[in-house]
Amino acid sequence: MIEPFSLLPLALAGHAGRVDEFETQQLVAAGLTLLQRNATLVRALSGRRSAILLQTSPQYVVALAASEGRGAVLINPLASRFEIAHQLRDANVGAVFTTAALARHVADDVVRILLDDAPRSAQVVANGSTRDVDLGSHHGLSLEGETDVAGSDEEAAIVYTSAMEGTPLGAILTHRNLLANARATVDAVGNSSDDRVLACLPFAHLFGLTAAASAPLLAGGQVHTMARFNPTRAAERLAAGEITQVIGVPAVYRALLAALERANAGSLDGRLRLCVCGGAPLESALQEKWFDVTGVELREGYGLTEAGPVCLVNRYDRPNARGTLGTPLPGVEVRVDANGELLVRGENVFRGYVSGGERGLQVRSGWLHTGDRGHANPDGSFSFDGLLKPMFTRNGFNIYPHELERAIAELPGVDRVSVREAPQGGGESNIAVEVKGSVTVDAVRAWCAERLSAYKQPTTIETL
Repeated sequence: MIEPFSLLPLALAGHAGRVDEFETQQLVAAGLTLLQRNATLVRALSGRRSAILLQTSPQYVVALAASEGRGAVLINPLASRFEIAHQLRDANVGAVFTTAALARHVADDVVRILLDDAPRSAQVVANGSTRDVDLGSHHGLSLEGETDVAGSDEEAAIVYTSAMEGTPLGAILTHRNLLANARATVDAVGNSSDDRVLACLPFAHLFGLTAAASAPLLAGGQVHTMARFNPTRAAERLAAGEITQVIGVPAVYRALLAALERANAGSLDGRLRLCVCGGAPLESALQEKWFDVTGVELREGYGLTEAGPVCLVNRYDRPNARGTLGTPLPGVEVRVDANGELLVRGENVFRGYVSGGERGLQVRSGWLHTGDRGHANPDGSFSFDGLLKPMFTRNGFNIYPHELERAIAELPGVDRVSVREAPQGGGESNIAVEVKGSVTVDAVRAWCAERLSAYKQPTTIETL
């Protein structure tokens, strides 16, 4: 028998945390109620996985709970219809938790659970009909057991990544992976019930789900979600003293700085205590400016989807070592091999891929080979030295040139295509595409808009 608190959503419900105005326990109870009152969903998930296509919101927790402890494909809401179809097909998905606005990106033959009004109610769309399900009349959630029990080895989440050879692969994370990483994050950043965390990253991005949601909720804190990151509104919340912790990528902090300066916010009121940055290399100039404006250190970390994702961070209880990725989280081992590659070992390391594992990152003798280069420093911290794998980052998201090349090559009239990084300064990159064939720039751009995620759209296109 599986211990209740060995499953991520139930573990989150075991503490007095909140997501916006909702108690986490209420959100999880709504998800379990959805399963109990929805035979269509139970049949759709029989022997199959679920998928979550949602903005960052309280409804995400409902969907995780309603996935019944099985693997849920976390789909980026910026994904295209073609990308979504590939993930659903590859992962054998039987039902998608989504909203009315996003459901149009999902094929009509897939069961869709609309959570626009969750945790009060949901709608089940299947076989051309829609049925309402009341979620608000449940009688709470009573759970017993040790709250710090190890996570289950059953699948919890599947995230598509590592398209080094052209096709994204579904990385499988277990409840053990995600709970171990979230608990280690609590220790490393000092989450407590007093924290009010600004969740401005997609929960489909494991950095957002683990560091901005799971960790603070396990500590009984409160998560403030932003369906879409609005730097002006975020800056207002910081200035008003509503937020104690921000989790973001470099682009988020640049936008926040600009918004704070536009508002002439002056110094913050002192409630903001911790700011963590990951997802892309962090420039020292951004760290310095953030500290000058807010009085709070911007602490860099490092991770990757296949590792849950957080591996290294500049801990809250130690001086911030600017220019480094910090030290390993509790229970995580990091070393550098003879080729300068960062290797990671621990309970956070993923199970493998849904398919095509030979094309992804490899685990050898328990060590995950990250495809990233780095070196160890005398103080126990690590520094980033670049990439071994063919990719770069854009606004905190990974861009794999071979993935874009494969997608564009399918456009009739394209003979050859190459995609490269076009650095734009400040640590950010644009996407430059060169196409040879009988196609126009407009045709290539329209094809990309239809086939690729919003953050994968080319900045410049040249036809030959």
